[in-house]
Amino acid sequence: MTTLNPDEEALAQARQAVHAASRIAVLTGAGVSAESGVPTFRDAQSGLWASFKPEDLATEDAFRSHPERVWNWYAERRSRLQHVQPNAGHVALADFQQRHPGRLTLITQNVDGLHQRAGSTDVLALHGSIADDRWLDPCALARRPQDACSVTVAQPGQPPQCAECGNLLRPDVVWFGEMLPAEALRAAEYAALRCQVMLVVGTSGAVYPAAGLAHTARQAGAQVWVLNPHPSELDEVAHGFLRGPAAEYLPLIFGEDD
Repeated sequence: MTTLNPDEEALAQARQAVHAASRIAVLTGAGVSAESGVPTFRDAQSGLWASFKPEDLATEDAFRSHPERVWNWYAERRSRLQHVQPNAGHVALADFQQRHPGRLTLITQNVDGLHQRAGSTDVLALHGSIADDRWLDPCALARRPQDACSVTVAQPGQPPQCAECGNLLRPDVVWFGEMLPAEALRAAEYAALRCQVMLVVGTSGAVYPAAGLAHTARQAGAQVWVLNPHPSELDEVAHGFLRGPAAEYLPLIFGEDD
């Protein structure tokens, strides 16, 4: 009889729980993308940006005060992402979704779009998407609420502007002090309430309201697993945890039997 070591036993239990569940929620954080080489928010404040504080680069006040600075920081981050590929963890989740439609809801705090590029669908991006833009303000000249601004060609290093009212485009991400997208948050809370298993991957569990989804799932009766190389603030909520990289463990958890 083969005796499993603690890590192997936990992996087997997590895999069994996932494959037995008809409703699974997965919450991912920066650690999943870091394994693809995506700098974390703090790591991205390097080089020319090392002297700036988060409130200098990722708040509405910062953008209104220094739109060029903020726009160029995000332009540099977007450029870096063009050379990054989804890792085996992203792919494992996407493959499971495709093999088992309707069973897995993917919720992410990441803005890089790697889950979508790997093939995951209906991703609930709680912090927005760095690849997308939205208007900073409602159109000042709009006669109807549904009227949108129009875009003029931007000057190099400048955010695009509305040709008529001067409104600026901004990155479609959630900045410090802003609310999460209401529709995505409602859908995530609903998934947390209904799931039988929640897997929390690559996040410290320190950022709310996203981290609160694990508490919601636990209180609703779901089995909660934490996958992270280091201890997280959600370990105490979990029924079990795995200490390791997502790119290694997710394929083992979500892959099909040989």
